[in-house]
Amino acid sequence: MAYDEITALLGGWEGFELTQVRRELATEPDAVPRIVLELRSLPNYPKRCSRCGEVVVEIHDVTERRVRDLPILEAETWLVFPRARLHCPRCGPTVEAVPWLDRYQRMTTRLAAAIARLAQVLPIKQVAAWFGVAWETVKQIDQRSLERRLGPIDLSAVRVIAIDEFAIQRGHRYATTVVDVPTKRVLWVGRGRGREDLRAFFALLGPEGCRRLEAVVMDMSTAYFEEVRAQCPHVTLVYDLFHVVAKYGREVIDRVRVDETNRIARAAGPNDPATRARRRVIKGTRWLLLVVYVLKDDLKQLWRYRYPGAARRFWRAWYRRAMASRIPALRTFATNLAVRIDGVISHCRYPLHTGLLEGINNKIKVLKRMAYGFRDDAYFFLKIRAAFPGIQ
Repeated sequence: MAYDEITALLGGWEGFELTQVRRELATEPDAVPRIVLELRSLPNYPKRCSRCGEVVVEIHDVTERRVRDLPILEAETWLVFPRARLHCPRCGPTVEAVPWLDRYQRMTTRLAAAIARLAQVLPIKQVAAWFGVAWETVKQIDQRSLERRLGPIDLSAVRVIAIDEFAIQRGHRYATTVVDVPTKRVLWVGRGRGREDLRAFFALLGPEGCRRLEAVVMDMSTAYFEEVRAQCPHVTLVYDLFHVVAKYGREVIDRVRVDETNRIARAAGPNDPATRARRRVIKGTRWLLLVVYVLKDDLKQLWRYRYPGAARRFWRAWYRRAMASRIPALRTFATNLAVRIDGVISHCRYPLHTGLLEGINNKIKVLKRMAYGFRDDAYFFLKIRAAFPGIQ
């Protein structure tokens, strides 16, 4: 095979030609073999300004550069080549543009692209070890690649969204995710779960986007409710079955258990071994818990209705039973839910749920484990957007 053909197979280096190949001896026993390729500038190849791209004739000086390229036969490969400093009439002093090397970088664009591709499927630590580069270098390359590939988010056709939170770090630190329900595309991720935190999304959506929004499915978070109502007063709120039932478990079932446990302790006394009395109390508690469990299962039926009138009739009957139970925790829950019942009845028109977001949150946990935790929010949120590009 001819020398030129071998060079072409390697990919070539536009504007330069290969003059010498040498091997550098490893200084450590376990060091990776290293190959050094020496290049020289093609005499008739025009030199261009790295800022404006115009051809520049005046050369200020020439310095030798040394950069990494893709490994050859698993050997660490370095390029040594001359790079001119130009005097551009438009931009002033600048370096010449090298087609296969980004400005101020110490590795070729194809090596950076290979690192970025591998970083899509492997943890940064493993990618860094494989190519023999720093962890921070891989992270920066991957982040730049994601920014170019994803670009600014397109919110022009968003009409139905889901909002939920996920734990980003230990210590009750959370982030908020907004997803376009029809396409399953992550639109926005922001640190925090407060009203002010969610406001950043609506600022990005803009007044026209807020007017175009039709429905929002979410949990019963007061912060989310207030901000959505303030930004989009016309929008239809849809409360998710999973979160309402989970709220019932926390505020009713758990509360009844705690209250009854305390009542048993007070009735029995610290040293009272009266088994018969305890059995009577436990028997009464069992029926008390049966009531709240039955009403919990009945409440789930509300999300099966597709006609608002029928759903409201069922709700009124359920509400009367809850208030007649004389269980304080259940009565309080029913009273609070009555204020938000329109968001539950909206499920008839928009049969939506946050199950999609629950799946996304589970995958986010996997992303965090792969990266051993993310400290850069912007980078982490780009990884989330890349993991959920949506369906067309």
